[in-house]
Amino acid sequence: MRNVFTVDLEEWFHVCGVATLGPEHWDRLPSRVDVTTERVLDLLDGARVTATFFVVGWIAERYPGLVHRVRQAGHQIGSHGYAHQRAYDLGPDRFVDDLRASVAALKGVGIEDVRAYRAPEWSINARSLWALDALSREGFSIDASMAPLRVVGDPTYPRYPHVRVTTAGSILEVPPLVGDRCGQVIPMGWGWGLRMSSPRRVLRAIEAENRQGRPAVLTLHPWEIDSEPPRVSLPLGLHFAHYFRLGGFRERLRHIIAGAEFGPLEHISVPHEAR
Repeated sequence: MRNVFTVDLEEWFHVCGVATLGPEHWDRLPSRVDVTTERVLDLLDGARVTATFFVVGWIAERYPGLVHRVRQAGHQIGSHGYAHQRAYDLGPDRFVDDLRASVAALKGVGIEDVRAYRAPEWSINARSLWALDALSREGFSIDASMAPLRVVGDPTYPRYPHVRVTTAGSILEVPPLVGDRCGQVIPMGWGWGLRMSSPRRVLRAIEAENRQGRPAVLTLHPWEIDSEPPRVSLPLGLHFAHYFRLGGFRERLRHIIAGAEFGPLEHISVPHEAR
């Protein structure tokens, strides 16, 4: 079973809902995305893994060479929106505007066929299911924005790739890997949950999914393997999500990538019962 590795290609300061890190400040903040993404590319190249990179349009406009290097390394390019704003904060009309701006930015650097999308902060949920209709209308065939856990999503969402029917056609929804611990659902395949878990535990979770005929989906932000991460004041929950157990994560991730088969979303296999 080939699993899926994805990267949300964004800056360390692309944090939704924090006024001091709003878009009007971005050009004045120190950039780390070039150096940290190069480390991601080296990590994946060392394991001979190709992935899907969801690129923020704002990044594509400012770092076209970086996007070219990602594509030249054989990775799939998807959209992570233009201005890294949550779908439900944008609303239907501004969401479409942001989506089209992201596609235009990617086309501006030579990426013509953009068919996969991930909303910032897993923000396609009960507050914004209309976004799936918009994605389908705009020609997207894969969405990876619906997390099956509380706060950002809903634990009742399917934990495996499945087809969702929209007013404009069908779209494949690909959720991230989650796990159950102490009666709670945790983000096993990304963020603080992945960083806190030992490689052995993560690989066991991946194996459990594979035994059921399901691919596991992992996600990385380049800033998570930064050796010199900028430190800013954030609300408690965001501070935890952004800074918890960054130390040694790069090496733990190396062991995880080496312990299972991974590829991009475009090569995903869908469980028969989910079609």
